[in-house]
Amino acid sequence: MSNPTILIVDDEKNIREILGLYCAKEGFQVEEAADGVEAIRKVDQVKPGVIILDIMMPVLDGIEVCRQVRKFSSVPIIMLSARAEDEDRIMGLELGADDYIAKPFNPREVVARVNAVLRRVPDSEFSSADKLHFPNLDINIAEYTITASGRSVPLTAKEMELLWCLASRPGRTFSREILLEKIWGYTYCGETRTVDNHIRRLRQKIGASDTTPWNIKTVWGVGYQFEVRS
Repeated sequence: MSNPTILIVDDEKNIREILGLYCAKEGFQVEEAADGVEAIRKVDQVKPGVIILDIMMPVLDGIEVCRQVRKFSSVPIIMLSARAEDEDRIMGLELGADDYIAKPFNPREVVARVNAVLRRVPDSEFSSADKLHFPNLDINIAEYTITASGRSVPLTAKEMELLWCLASRPGRTFSREILLEKIWGYTYCGETRTVDNHIRRLRQKIGASDTTPWNIKTVWGVGYQFEVRS
């Protein structure tokens, strides 16, 4: 099986070329896009395994590209930015980005991050045992599918991983910091808002509430717990 395709999206040609060389040396196939519109088209055409996405670009910026891509794909996204503001980083993660790297960067670090997000993507090692069944809720991590109350629910990769982490251990409370580390690989406490926003959207999408047989419960001052009611 061929290695995944890496889509490098940046309006600076030299950055695309440098990252392309390092990714190719690692054995990846490489595709490039110079602006946001071309990036969205390439995602649909080549079905990349990972997107390396610059934030500051003409036509459509990286934040908008991430927002649009998440409407139809859960492909891992690593965002690049010359700006160090936490707001950019937090916004990217909240929209479904998997990682964030500030410019200037070491190309070898970028390739290491690519390999890291690929290791977190489910593959053929998942089996039928990687399914969870609750009343009116079926979770299949192997196929990244959710059925809630008889309807298929589209989730982003991070929403799916977050739900799986909680639902595979009903009754266990996870702190926001632990969820950040497990799902995003971060330990920076200032980003716990990312977890809160993902939980909020997850509850809305699967219809979790006080009237369902299960719920994503807030444990005040601690974190979250997947609660199954008898």
